Amino acid sequence: MKIKKSDLFILFINIIYLIIFTFLFLGRKNYEFILYIGVLIFFMILIVILHRRINFSYDILIGLTSWGLLHMLGGGIIINKEVLYAYWIFPFLKYDMFVHFLGFGVTTLVAYHLLKPYIKLNAKSFLISFFLVLIAMGFGALNEIIEFIAVLLMPQTGVGGYNNTMWDIVFNTLGGIAGAVYLR
Repeated sequence: MKIKKSDLFILFINIIYLIIFTFLFLGRKNYEFILYIGVLIFFMILIVILHRRINFSYDILIGLTSWGLLHMLGGGIIINKEVLYAYWIFPFLKYDMFVHFLGFGVTTLVAYHLLKPYIKLNAKSFLISFFLVLIAMGFGALNEIIEFIAVLLMPQTGVGGYNNTMWDIVFNTLGGIAGAVYLR
């Protein structure tokens, strides 16, 4: 598959923000987010490899780019001595919740596009939607395991406790449901 200019532009944006935040987090000695940058680089390479085979839509690539950038901003921007992740956008919605919602909504779309060439999928089928939400929830669980590893390796993280983990799971699930509804 020939690489399109729009794909190169998206890749360029990802590389630029990762370089900027790498220097920012190294300067702050924020090893938690250095770990997350490593995770993002791993998934970026995986997405590039899969994109050459699957040809993700531009919307999915923008969604993944936005998710990664919002994640870096969440740990890198400080407001009133707290990271953006702790900031409440609305009285009922924290920035962290929004990022989980968006991220696992996009994950649902990625799962659909990964499975579509291999099995007959009808995005309007309730059963397919249900399984796509479960896949997003599974990746959400992987995300929480990565956060748990960060806590084990670096006890001074901004991950939060059990309450944060449960809200993450709730918003991962809601994002998965929103992604399935979007596909329908």
